[in-house]
Amino acid sequence: MKVVLFCGGLGTRLRMREYSDSIPKPMVEIGYRPLLWHVMKYYSSFGHKDFILCLGYRGDIVKKYFLDYNEATSNDFVLTEGGKNIKLLSSDIEDWRITFVETGLHSNIGQRLKAVEMHLEGEEVFLANYSDGLSNLPLDQMLKHFNHHKKIASFASVRPHYTFHVVSLKNDHHVEGIKHLNSTGIWINGGYFIFKNDIFKYINSGEELIEEPFNRLISKKQLISYKYNGFWMCMDTFKDKQMLDDIYSKGDAPWEVWKNSEK
Repeated sequence: MKVVLFCGGLGTRLRMREYSDSIPKPMVEIGYRPLLWHVMKYYSSFGHKDFILCLGYRGDIVKKYFLDYNEATSNDFVLTEGGKNIKLLSSDIEDWRITFVETGLHSNIGQRLKAVEMHLEGEEVFLANYSDGLSNLPLDQMLKHFNHHKKIASFASVRPHYTFHVVSLKNDHHVEGIKHLNSTGIWINGGYFIFKNDIFKYINSGEELIEEPFNRLISKKQLISYKYNGFWMCMDTFKDKQMLDDIYSKGDAPWEVWKNSEK
């Protein structure tokens, strides 16, 4: 099953320190691999290894990363002849197929998806992702849920990890209540999508994916969601990047579901 990954974001809220002034948001590293690699590795662990990258801001960096990809960085290997010969004991991307498509510097997600429509001809169902969030979402279970309900589109609903508080006001100034966002029962779009090819019938030129197209799907009762209460975290700010680095450094990152399949 093909996986469409939106890689064109500027990451404006990451615009501090050394990040996103020079690289696209999905290329910010967690550990020694970029966020995009972690997302692709996640899908690969479920057997989905045919990727379509929707490029935008600094797409050349994404291309160069994979053109110069060094398997030895994240795999065990045997080095002989003083470094002249390297024998990999495992591989990340040898069986991946990656299509790189320039989808516009300022295009929104809906436009980026429409730009790769030709690469999805003949695909009854495909996957898509914002490429800025990591999760241990059971993708196989989400696909079963999707196939059972026989709708055009589905997305993962997750609990927000933000440390904000929700405020209830009366007369625009009198505080009636305040509580942590996570205790409100709110679910948000986690950016993990499953689409039938019919989704393209619902997207008009220039439209953002979540606005008009999703509302059309709702009116036709063709949009469902898979609720997931497990680990999910997006990298929206520099603080998020630090938190993901901290989780990764402990050696048991929840999103590294491929480690279970490799045991």
